Amino acid sequence: MFLVARIAAVLAITAAFSTQHAFRASAAGEAAGGRDQTRPNIVFVLVDDLRWDELGSAAHPFVKSPHADRIASEGAVFRSAFAATPLCSPNRASILTGLYAHKHGITDNTDRSQASHRLKTFPQVLQKSGYETGYIGKWHMGNDPSARPGFDTWVSIPGQGECIDPEIYENGRVRRVPGYITDILSERAVEFVRRRREKPFLLYLAHKAIHPNLRQRDDGSVVFRPGEQFIPAPRHKELYSDCSVPRRPSVGQRPEGKPALLRRIGDLAPLGPETITPDADVRGRLRMLSAVDDGLGELFEALQSTGQLDRTVLVFTSDNGYFNGEHGLSFERRLAYEETIRVPLLIRYPPLVKPGSTFDQLVLSVDLAPTFLELAGAVALEPMHGRSLVPLLRGEEAPWRKSLLVEYFSDKVFPRVDKMGYQAVRTARFKYIRYTDLTGMDELYDLEADPYEMKNVIGDPTQQVTLRRMQGELARLLSASQ
Repeated sequence: MFLVARIAAVLAITAAFSTQHAFRASAAGEAAGGRDQTRPNIVFVLVDDLRWDELGSAAHPFVKSPHADRIASEGAVFRSAFAATPLCSPNRASILTGLYAHKHGITDNTDRSQASHRLKTFPQVLQKSGYETGYIGKWHMGNDPSARPGFDTWVSIPGQGECIDPEIYENGRVRRVPGYITDILSERAVEFVRRRREKPFLLYLAHKAIHPNLRQRDDGSVVFRPGEQFIPAPRHKELYSDCSVPRRPSVGQRPEGKPALLRRIGDLAPLGPETITPDADVRGRLRMLSAVDDGLGELFEALQSTGQLDRTVLVFTSDNGYFNGEHGLSFERRLAYEETIRVPLLIRYPPLVKPGSTFDQLVLSVDLAPTFLELAGAVALEPMHGRSLVPLLRGEEAPWRKSLLVEYFSDKVFPRVDKMGYQAVRTARFKYIRYTDLTGMDELYDLEADPYEMKNVIGDPTQQVTLRRMQGELARLLSASQ
């Protein structure tokens, strides 16, 4: 009976506090005395550059990710989840604010320290509503070591950070910590979970993994050395050595029909078989993922042993994907193809989410902030572009978006994608990419007939009605998100 009553209470609260899109704290949270049993803890785990298809639960042929897979089997899998911008800093700001990058202003990976202090974020709302909040990991919106608003605990790394013996910013103290970066961040996360407290808590754990180690030149571009960038924990150094790396049909294919990618740029080699992500890098990325999954297991154990597991919302996702050689691409990410805009999204919360649930609705990174606010019984003061996922998790037949917007503005890190901004609209079947810096190079794909985006049909006479419809839908989405 207690479990039934608790479930009823949670559902009543989430229904009562349906996101109003206005940045203010809930009165219930303000008035919370003793241990608040009605509002869940939130543990949000963000991985860097993880594709949607690189988990065991996504049917990867050899990846071992038992703890991420546990979230999937005991919770929900969103099979059509996307990054609003497939680039670290902009999408991380979109997760925090529920806004597209053209609204929050973090449009590239340059030092955005001051701007990131001014963001209005969901952790600020949760903190004001009575949550204890902690940020642990890669901030990647500037190198300023000071804590950002909204967090009681602040543990971060400068820029991209280092894999081995990294420098850590920890509650105002800067020091070098011996060990492997993923393990260090996971240890701090477990310690945060195990603290005795009277409040519900938010833990925002943002891993450096599985991002490569890059050296940046003075002009903002980077030095990338294939085979040397992905540094796993020593215990995982030989993992997957005998496994054959899976490749999608578009890997190594010259990007015919994609004039934006066929351009000759300086001394860059044409895209094709010689420019793909080598097997060593694919294995290196997946080896780095293993330490992330180990840390998830430690979080599960900490939540279980402290009696908090089933009253904690556990969310696992990524900021963007990665090219493993599709269309000849590798470290460029950023572009609007499926390999980099699609991300995993797993949610476990037994009072609300039926184990083994799957959702095919189009969801975006901007949906996370309103989801967390609704689950916590808090509402926001300013309009958000995202929508709470709670009605879907609750099993309601709620109307949902039929299309989504993905945008990219450009930066100077990789010459091939410099001055290659775009706005893209995706539906369940079609994708239209409009390049804002290039003329006559737009793309249209029928994802049902061509799931690997190998045939640009923008010039096909039979697709002109679809093209006009997608152009109109893009205009509508841009207008609605101003």
